[in-house]
Amino acid sequence: MERWLDHGVAPAALLPERIEDALVYLTHALGHDCYERWTIARLKQTFPSLADAKKSKPKIFQLLLEHDEVIQWWTQGRLLTALASDAPQPKAVLAGLLHTHRRRFKVSALVATVDDQVDEANRWLSLIESRRTDTLFTWLARSGRFVNKDAASNTIDAPDDARALILFLRERASRSRHTLRAYATDLRKLINWTRDHGLGPLSDLTRNDLVAYREMLALPRATTGASGEQKIKRASDSTQARALAVMASVYQYWFDTGYLVANPASGLVSTNASRNTFSSSRFLPPTVLAACDQWMVDTSQEQDIAVLRRRAIWTAYRYSGVRLAELAWDALRNLPRVEVDDNGGWTLYVHGKGEKKRAVPLPMSAVAPIRSYRVARGLNPDPSSYEVLPFIHGFKGGALQAGGLYDEIKLIFRSIAETLKATDPGRTALLEAASPHWLRHAYAKALVVDHRVPLPVAQSLLGHASIQTTAAYAKTDLTQLREFVDLSFKQDVPR
Repeated sequence: MERWLDHGVAPAALLPERIEDALVYLTHALGHDCYERWTIARLKQTFPSLADAKKSKPKIFQLLLEHDEVIQWWTQGRLLTALASDAPQPKAVLAGLLHTHRRRFKVSALVATVDDQVDEANRWLSLIESRRTDTLFTWLARSGRFVNKDAASNTIDAPDDARALILFLRERASRSRHTLRAYATDLRKLINWTRDHGLGPLSDLTRNDLVAYREMLALPRATTGASGEQKIKRASDSTQARALAVMASVYQYWFDTGYLVANPASGLVSTNASRNTFSSSRFLPPTVLAACDQWMVDTSQEQDIAVLRRRAIWTAYRYSGVRLAELAWDALRNLPRVEVDDNGGWTLYVHGKGEKKRAVPLPMSAVAPIRSYRVARGLNPDPSSYEVLPFIHGFKGGALQAGGLYDEIKLIFRSIAETLKATDPGRTALLEAASPHWLRHAYAKALVVDHRVPLPVAQSLLGHASIQTTAAYAKTDLTQLREFVDLSFKQDVPR
């Protein structure tokens, strides 16, 4: 029988051999019930009275009035309840939990087979192309004309582009999951363009090839909107600059480490762009935000867990200003998570840029939607301090990641846009173009412009590395600046 190791504790601990004992271990390790067998006798032993049992476990109490045994088990981010005859077997529940938390619980190396070991190349390359990793590896596992064949000066000892690219990602991008995700996205653009033009591998591209890629990034392209109509869209200057910066970084790393004998990207990308020029124009006007808030009011009586989950996602982005990926579950850090202090205040903790943990107090208006969603999952309304589970669960198991979170917010925008389509085409178009990051801009504007929160405080809440980025939001609205000027020179006005 396989033995499993819990790598979430130090030193790593073996799970008990008996299935029932292993499930008890997981209950304590994960901070929520995993598999519980309830009878009337156990209710009497657990609670001071049957009245307390009825109040705490109403569904279980009701079922036990007519049946001998009820099972509660954790699956796909929810605690479900059913009669013992309808519930899954403990072994199946345990297998599902171990699979969901496979980054933490692994088969002990003492009994693991080769098939149990995760291939490093597939793990890294799946970040770039998750569905066709084998095809991508085959395409990359070659060496072009600029590869250094001298093993003595090829300091990373990479035989082909696949290995060289993995080493680049590990060394240059792995310190932050946000950086890693961004690098993977831009590398996918470069690789897809190279394959589409019958070129490659990457170490075979010439300077002229990279110039052609740079020109392609600036070209407008046709996109299909939610309504099915085609639009011509051009990538923003910042999107182009980021894609070129990643391209240049790869070739510079390969050249510096001796994998390449020449750098075809040298001088193609300017690295002197100042961060002080940041200025966001992607805002939802107050009337559009009001329409979005009205959607929350209109859906407040919904009991469907899909709608409750969507409301919780919207609430988190709307009232915390987090980045898209900061709401995606990180099992190794147990983030994001919500904690409740002794005074009933809720705080959202996320893993931000620069490997920094950030605390964002949530307003009381954000509490009710999150509580309702937790109750629908079978959890206590308020999270406990020892809870270890995704803030937003996936319906197929595990957690909803950045792509799924993005889709949920876009679905809200589209549903609101549909209600405005006949009467307000301008706001409809704005909602169709909006993304979750616009809510971050709205949060920042509310802090800096609307409520004049001190810049260091706003910087801390937003997780900006530079206070100049935070201050840039004041440029987006001249109203406050005009008011400051008027107040400053009020007495100097000629009478």
